[in-house]
Amino acid sequence: MTQLAAQTALVTGANRGLGREFVQQLLDRGVAKVYAGARDPEAVEIHDPRVVPLQLDVTDSESVVRAAEVAGDVSVVVNNAGVSLAARVLDDDTTQLRRELEVNLFGPLAVTSAFADQLAARSGVVVNVASVLSWLALGGSYSVSKAALWSATDSMRLELGPRGVQVVGVHMGYVDTDMTSGVDAPKSAPADVVRQVLDGVEAGALEVIADDLTRAVRGGLHQPVAERYAAFLPEAV
Repeated sequence: MTQLAAQTALVTGANRGLGREFVQQLLDRGVAKVYAGARDPEAVEIHDPRVVPLQLDVTDSESVVRAAEVAGDVSVVVNNAGVSLAARVLDDDTTQLRRELEVNLFGPLAVTSAFADQLAARSGVVVNVASVLSWLALGGSYSVSKAALWSATDSMRLELGPRGVQVVGVHMGYVDTDMTSGVDAPKSAPADVVRQVLDGVEAGALEVIADDLTRAVRGGLHQPVAERYAAFLPEAV
């Protein structure tokens, strides 16, 4: 199990939403330092001497390498940065799908790879923020990218687990952030989601499921495809 007190963390997408909440709650749990990663570090609004704004674009390999050089004392990585465009997966123009894959899949892979050795040296933690839409293909291209992150998280765990690194996958439905401001549906509070994630980290969890909807979807993955998507597919003739 991992105690977060006195650890040094990196949070990607730290300037708003869940990322900002991760920074605040890590501070509340007594971390020594938080590198608050953002494309524009001046947008990081939490002012605490333990917070170090860090320029980080997870889609830019040079930016990732620079961040790993600057933040050489990190023991906890929270891959929170994400984008939701929800394009149709069969659109001729794949620009939005590729953008989501760059941010939601290749970004966490690049960041984790860059920090892997130092995390292994410190028996550290990786947290990957995925979604209920990893398991429910109602989000179009967003679901594709988050399903890929779910699979990548398992692969990371198989590679990093033997090196002493705890790899945690996080799944939840709508959270009340800027990303979901246009959605009229029940939403979880960011503080509640982050609390569950950090509790899970400290308890040694490998997966955190943050709401009842997501638990129900997760529990139904054993069902045949026709049953899981019965409400969305035409009836068999």
